[in-house]
Amino acid sequence: MSFFEVDNLSVSYGHISALRDVSIRVEEGTVVSIIGSNGAGKSTLMNAISGVVKRERGSLRLEGKALPGQAHRVVHSGIIQVPEGRRVFAGLTVTENLIMGGCRIPAAEARKKIPGMYELFPILGQRKNQMAGTLSGGEQQMLAIARGLMADPKILLLDEPSLGLAPIIVSQVFDIVKQINEKGITVLLVEQNASKAMSISDYTYVLETGKIVAEGSSDKLRNDDTIKKAYLGK
Repeated sequence: MSFFEVDNLSVSYGHISALRDVSIRVEEGTVVSIIGSNGAGKSTLMNAISGVVKRERGSLRLEGKALPGQAHRVVHSGIIQVPEGRRVFAGLTVTENLIMGGCRIPAAEARKKIPGMYELFPILGQRKNQMAGTLSGGEQQMLAIARGLMADPKILLLDEPSLGLAPIIVSQVFDIVKQINEKGITVLLVEQNASKAMSISDYTYVLETGKIVAEGSSDKLRNDDTIKKAYLGK
């Protein structure tokens, strides 16, 4: 039994099948990446896990326990999603955004975690009283990740964290993901930048048109000629 299991997950939007019998396994303390082209169903998979999108069929288990479909219950079970597009609270300060993230823990405990977030993300400490909507794209992405960490996740779901960021900022974000994992947090990463995703992950799934078409250790897939040609531009 794996730490986190998705079995035969299917999602449809009307008559359109977005996911078809997707099964994945995530071991505790690892980084698992899901790569695929735009429209492959990666974000739908994340949203179905977190309860934002209704599952047509399939089951999820965390630490051997079945997960409900309602988003608020998924959050309280310890699965926290950092959504595509960051979605910070633009009219709140950096500190207020972090406090909003501590939904799974008492408010007093959440406030005690904030200095740790500023240690991990020094730029946020410098911007702590600034409105989140005035931050750069990279700073907003860091805030979105820090806000997710405030909830003490058992698994952190990262949906396209490099989207729309300059290359130097992309490298910083992936370095932060590595640091987070080194602190013992399990990460499930959906990413269009396949090279970056596989460079920091232990295991990779390849999603095409709603189905898993390949999987294996990230090192192995990085050296697979088919994967190189399709996703790494080599």
